[in-house]
Amino acid sequence: MSENNLSIFALGGINEIGKNMYVVQYGKDIVIIDCGGKFPDESLLGIDLIIPDISYLEENKEHIRALILTHGHEDHIGGIPYLLKKLNVPIYGTRFTLGLIELKLDEHKLLRDTQLIPIDTNSRLELGHISTSFFRISHSIPDCLGVVFHTPEGNVVHTGDFKFDMTPVNHQYSDIHKMADIGNQGVLALISESTNAERPGLTPSEMLVGGHIEEEFLKAEQKIIISTFASNINRVQQIVESAAKTNRKLCLLGRSMVNVVSVAMERGYIDIPDDMLIEPYQVNELPADKVVILCTGSQGEPLAALSRLSSSSYRDITILPNDTVILAASPIPGNEKSVSRIVDNLFELGAKVIYGGSSKTGMHVSGHGYQEDLKLMLTLMKPTYFIPIHGEYRMLHHHRLLAESVGVEKGHTFIIKNGDVVDIQHGAARQTRKVPAGDTYVDGWGVGDVGDIILRDRRQLSEDGMVVIVLTISKTDGKLISEPDTISRGFVFVKDSEEIMKEVNQLTKKALEDLQKEKKHQQWKVVKQTIKKTVGQYVYAETKRKPMILPIIIEI
Repeated sequence: MSENNLSIFALGGINEIGKNMYVVQYGKDIVIIDCGGKFPDESLLGIDLIIPDISYLEENKEHIRALILTHGHEDHIGGIPYLLKKLNVPIYGTRFTLGLIELKLDEHKLLRDTQLIPIDTNSRLELGHISTSFFRISHSIPDCLGVVFHTPEGNVVHTGDFKFDMTPVNHQYSDIHKMADIGNQGVLALISESTNAERPGLTPSEMLVGGHIEEEFLKAEQKIIISTFASNINRVQQIVESAAKTNRKLCLLGRSMVNVVSVAMERGYIDIPDDMLIEPYQVNELPADKVVILCTGSQGEPLAALSRLSSSSYRDITILPNDTVILAASPIPGNEKSVSRIVDNLFELGAKVIYGGSSKTGMHVSGHGYQEDLKLMLTLMKPTYFIPIHGEYRMLHHHRLLAESVGVEKGHTFIIKNGDVVDIQHGAARQTRKVPAGDTYVDGWGVGDVGDIILRDRRQLSEDGMVVIVLTISKTDGKLISEPDTISRGFVFVKDSEEIMKEVNQLTKKALEDLQKEKKHQQWKVVKQTIKKTVGQYVYAETKRKPMILPIIIEI
């Protein structure tokens, strides 16, 4: 790579929703944008979190100048503790974003050793040959920024997650005039999110949700339980205002809800009357029509507060007939089944449940721009080159069509994959090389130590179970001292399958006898492989299952 080459690539966030991480590099100077996490689907058994593969950054750690955060959502900050354990880089973010980061770093015991530097829309950073400036954007969390990278090759703009909300609840208006000035100065490349590139029109304002919430609060006769994303402080503020208008106290449930609202209160992003908040144990001490419970779990998370309430397993609070339950969020694709199960449980408890898509209930609007928002951003920036990000392939494709419809030249849009590098030199862009990129799995305290082989084994165990065959063998002559002991876990119920278990034992004994004749009976690796093969073939022929077969040899 040339010393004066500008490179743009993603280590996460392309062809997916989640674990966003983008890199702008000029020469050797590297700036990272966001470091997110992504929650696993049901195929990744036992995995807690997916984060980007940072092997390229580790190889070039002496050249990393900064990690810049566009906002505080988990898919943009969730991977930071794991990055910092490998790379101690300075982190730049807005006051609210850094407040959320401090919670994470304190939990991981990294706060004392990390450099957190506050920025705002007026900040300018000098990071080697790259300097950065910022502009405010609207989203579903406070203090969101777009980033301009000023390089000798030209200006690169990363929009962050955005929509154009002309009546934002928190009065943090998008810097439309500043965006127009940036576009007039010239934008070499625009990196822009694509989440809602398939949806026509403009994204509705968050302000509309407040009216629907207040309307349901006025109708409610008993307790109100409302669930939304903890990070949507604008919606939380509207819930607080509706509670005040209906003379109700507010109880917060769920660790993330309590933590995020605490940060927002401490830093002045939300206004809650002093006497409004109550503890869970106080809910039953008040009349039911004087209480609002604001909780986590709108996506059906099994351990979140709403799930526990729906199964009547929350210690201090019980949902009773005629209580009103509001899901003020649309299910993220993939979560529909979990949400449906909770809704069913709530109806069984006799609650009045308000749920479903935003168009049906009015209880949710997206924080991501629809097609007209995306076209407005493209029109303001007028980029020479365009890189759609933060979306699955069809979304990136639709965003490319939008870009071409407002004047981006055909062939100047790069739909890339994680690891694909767009190099720009002397004003010409090309994509011809890759850097390492992929998924790193977090499993408990382990980071990156669970790979495809372990996941394959877990999948096999979950589908067909396991058979353990314990062999007690004489150390002197290598012969069996007692009958093999066969244990089934998740394969068959032993009492109903005695014939299969007997045959497994007989096949094991015969395999060992055959190996004795061949003088291989004390080569334990050969013994185990032979038993696995012999027993595996028999079990599959009898049951059409492939359990994991685990021979254990005990020498006495």
